[in-house]
Amino acid sequence: MKVLLVLAFLMNLDNLLQTGDCASTRDQVLSITTSTSEQEEILNNITTSCKAMLWRVFEPQYIKEEGEVHLLVLAENSQAVKEELQKNNIKHQVWLDNVKDLIDMQMDSKRTAHSDFYERFNTLEEIYDWINQTSQLYSNMVETVLIGTSFEKRPLYVLKLSGEKRAEKKAIWMDCGIHAREWISPAFCLWFVNHMLRNYKGDQDVTLILDNVDIYVLPVFNPDGYKHTWNSTATVNRMWRKNRSHNKNSTCIGVDLNRNFDANWCNEKTSKDPCSVTYCGPSPESEPETQAVANFLRSHNDSVQIYYAIHSYSQMLLFPYSYSLDKTPNYDEVSDMLKDVAEKIKTYSGNTYSYGPGATTISLQ
Repeated sequence: MKVLLVLAFLMNLDNLLQTGDCASTRDQVLSITTSTSEQEEILNNITTSCKAMLWRVFEPQYIKEEGEVHLLVLAENSQAVKEELQKNNIKHQVWLDNVKDLIDMQMDSKRTAHSDFYERFNTLEEIYDWINQTSQLYSNMVETVLIGTSFEKRPLYVLKLSGEKRAEKKAIWMDCGIHAREWISPAFCLWFVNHMLRNYKGDQDVTLILDNVDIYVLPVFNPDGYKHTWNSTATVNRMWRKNRSHNKNSTCIGVDLNRNFDANWCNEKTSKDPCSVTYCGPSPESEPETQAVANFLRSHNDSVQIYYAIHSYSQMLLFPYSYSLDKTPNYDEVSDMLKDVAEKIKTYSGNTYSYGPGATTISLQ
């Protein structure tokens, strides 16, 4: 588990190479703080080229004065980037010294072969095998539902977990791996399913949950992108975020599935540029992956009451809205609940989680 926690820092580099044309052999992550609007503009210029990729903050427009930015700098550009930062008196320090070594370590087949299945990252093929084995082993509690296929025709499997079988049970939806590089997300979904199934009838809380609600789990929302991140140890592959669909009139690949839903589609916090990591797609739900999930949820609108999406990086508990500063009708209730969750996490693990609406907690920082 310690290895997973260390590697989780790599999971959500928030701006990856846009066309995949820049190669790297050894990269670093810099922690940078700007103090003037001029420095913001300089950092913006650095990040809009293949010289570096934003990690903390999604896009250059979110860089703010006195705000900390994490920047992945390719090895061949390291000296030039650092010289430009120093020339403009922009404070920076090395936050991760060798990203490539960490990527190599997490993809080391000899190391992972001797690790517990739920204590390591698994390939897409291993996850598909696990889905098949789990549905057979717990055939009385698990139903495997094929809700659609990806752009590259890979299956989108949902596991329905149930305790007592009865009509009109409410349900919870959970998906993982919508952003390909966030490997800790599918790993969590697999661990969660195993935890719930193994502890049914043995743990009072688990039994209470599964007897009263069904849980739908999509372990890998973006199988094409996830597969791509395993194709080599090159940083440009490992840090891929979007799906792998082809964009008309552009050589850039992929759509940010998280921004492709028909819900305030393509607002100011997304991009209409196919080369951007937050590209919203040519139209709402243009992607087969988002179509499949949206259609399934619409067909289960009467039963599904909660939607959980598991992401990384950062330790945050986010709830609506992310597109607006307006508060939801149940804002106070949800905020109080997540405050309690954050306190319990702190008590049991020592980890500090921030919580709040996406718009004020992450997107608009």
